[in-house]
Amino acid sequence: MKTYVIIPSGGSGKRASSSMPKQYIQFNGKELIAYTLDLFQKCELVDGIIIAAKKDFFELLSGIKKKYSFSKISQIVEGGAERQNSVLNALRSLNAADDDLIIVHDAVRPLLPSEILIESIGTARKYGSAVVAIRARDTLIRGNDTVIDYINREEIFYAQTPQVFRYGILLEAMLKCEQDGFLGTDESMLVHRIQKEVKIVAGSTLNFKITNNDDIKLFKLIIENRV
Repeated sequence: MKTYVIIPSGGSGKRASSSMPKQYIQFNGKELIAYTLDLFQKCELVDGIIIAAKKDFFELLSGIKKKYSFSKISQIVEGGAERQNSVLNALRSLNAADDDLIIVHDAVRPLLPSEILIESIGTARKYGSAVVAIRARDTLIRGNDTVIDYINREEIFYAQTPQVFRYGILLEAMLKCEQDGFLGTDESMLVHRIQKEVKIVAGSTLNFKITNNDDIKLFKLIIENRV
């Protein structure tokens, strides 16, 4: 059984004030996506990495691969119009067995703790599918300008990545969505849609997605403190 990582990296970074997509912004001279790739390069359970990106950034990514000796990057494939399309393009590029594991991880989640990665792989190996998520801690309000209602948070989680699936399960889910014209927000939603069980693995608030300027500031503080 082999384990592959798919990194969808086609985002434009519109929610951050930068002309460069945020996954390619440098922090202390190192591209954000390089911090993320380093997690999987160092993990002994990972056999290969596939990046789905816009063609405009193929040369940059090839340079990153060489600069940091990311030997596990096996392919850089063209991303699609949506994240879902990018992941499917990467899946189709693989010559994988149905029982091989596919890890999908956001390019802009560079602080994933290694123990969570290892646990998510082990859970998917045992059950077929796993999603990393954190329990809702704050009061949940439903409303627009004013409060309409409060939502019971006892069974509410915030989905993160990695999300890990057997290749056969994820491919079946994605092809079914392509056939039906269904666009989901993450892979676990697509797998749940074909009535496959998805196990929840406890995530971490450190594993945050760098989306806006506040996230960028927080990541800078963390990296500077580490240095």
